[in-house]
Amino acid sequence: MTPAPPLSALPAGRILKTLRTDRQGPVLTIELNLPEQGNAVTDAMLDDLLTVLGDEDPAVRVLVLRAAGPDFCLGGDRSEFAEHLAADPAASGIRLSGTKARRVCDALTANPAVTIARVQGKAIGAGLALALACDLRVGADDATFRLPELALGLPTAWGGLLPRLISEVGAARVRELILTGRVFGAAEAATLSVLQKTVPARELDAAVSAWARPIVRRPPTALRVTKTLLNSLSAATRLADASAFDAELMAAVVAEQFRSHDTR
Repeated sequence: MTPAPPLSALPAGRILKTLRTDRQGPVLTIELNLPEQGNAVTDAMLDDLLTVLGDEDPAVRVLVLRAAGPDFCLGGDRSEFAEHLAADPAASGIRLSGTKARRVCDALTANPAVTIARVQGKAIGAGLALALACDLRVGADDATFRLPELALGLPTAWGGLLPRLISEVGAARVRELILTGRVFGAAEAATLSVLQKTVPARELDAAVSAWARPIVRRPPTALRVTKTLLNSLSAATRLADASAFDAELMAAVVAEQFRSHDTR
């Protein structure tokens, strides 16, 4: 795999602990930058993402979400669950983290720029949720995906993943992926519309550029309105979006597991 080019630090003196950003004219790139941890999603990463995504610039037409290292994202950092429970067995920390996750994914979906996920290696759980929150998703042809939450004793309740997944993929296929927790590859991900394009890993940057070039030439007002329409029509198909309860569900299940384990 061709090494990714270095990205500059966020300007204006802001320090990001888990991300790198690069602005090239109307294209903003955000890179998950915890490769030694498989870019597992931590509270610090959620905070950094909220910082960057909250700073909307109308001149940005395309926002690219990518990741350093061999894997896009290995999911949520479960070691933080233990830390949160040690600090508060009622799981208020997990509840707060879940709320941040929902805000991050909503910010990617609702961002006025067209968002593109560039996926390589593994995209697991929360990593799949981050990619799915983007408008366009291109993956390396050897990328793999998995929803392991049930095997870990967790609900599929992170960042509003489930309603988005059902909307994009369909309930029957999502049910099978969640209940089995099996790994599926890039070719199947494209068939399921988890990805819209697959290419050899060395061609990922070219594929992103091929999408970005015509988008940045579109009239900005028409682009924003069109994206808003697409989001609105997509949301209308989610007749019962219960993902507002994601944080509560995750906190309740994890706290119950902790209590059960503690009383054995």
